[in-house]
Amino acid sequence: MTDALLDRWNELLRRCGAAVDPEPYGRDLLTRWSEPQRKYHTVEHLAAVLGHVDTLAERAQDADAVRLAAWFHDAVYRPDRSENEERSAQLAVRALREAGLAEDLVAETARLVRLTVGHGCEPGDRNGEVLCDADLAVLGSGPERYAAYTAAVREEYAFVPEEAFRAGRAAILRQLLELPALYRTPEALARFDAAARANLAAELRSLES
Repeated sequence: MTDALLDRWNELLRRCGAAVDPEPYGRDLLTRWSEPQRKYHTVEHLAAVLGHVDTLAERAQDADAVRLAAWFHDAVYRPDRSENEERSAQLAVRALREAGLAEDLVAETARLVRLTVGHGCEPGDRNGEVLCDADLAVLGSGPERYAAYTAAVREEYAFVPEEAFRAGRAAILRQLLELPALYRTPEALARFDAAARANLAAELRSLES
C-alpha cells in the first residue's frame, strides 16, 4: 500500500508544480502516518480518505488542494494533544513551500487541514465539503467496519480511564448527532448519512448503558 501511496503523492506534487523531488516529502508523511501510537489514524485511514476524495472530486473547486489536505490532515497526531490539526497545518505550509508550490495552494491546503478540527465549513465551501465528507465517511460504514473503527479509537486512547473515555466519546457523538447534516455533498449524504446516524446512535446507547 505504501508504494502505491508514494506513487500517488509523487504524481500529485508534480501535477501541483513541485520544483523539487517530491519523494522525500512523501516518505516523511508515510513515516508519520505509520507511527506506533496510531491505531485508527493510520496509512489505511489516509488511503480511505484519498479514495473518498477521488469519488467526490467533481464536487470540489480544486480537487488537488483537497488531496494535499488529506495527506496532511492528521500528519501530526498525538492522542494526548489537542493541537494536532494546527501542527499538521503548519507542517503542510513548511513542506509545500519548500517543495515550491504556489502560495495560494499552500494557503488553501492549510485552511482545509484546519477545518478538520470540527469538520465545520461554510455553505459553498466546495473544497471543505469534500474533505470533511471524505474524512467522516467511516461513520457511515457497515456494522463490522464501524465496530473496528470504534475499537481502534479506543485503543488510541487507551491511556484514558474507561469512565472518562465514555463521557468524552458520548459528548462527541451527541455533538455529531445534533448537526443538521453530517455530510454536505449529495453523494455522501445519500450514501452515508442514514447509516452514520444509526451507528452513532447505537454507539451512544452502548456508552450510556
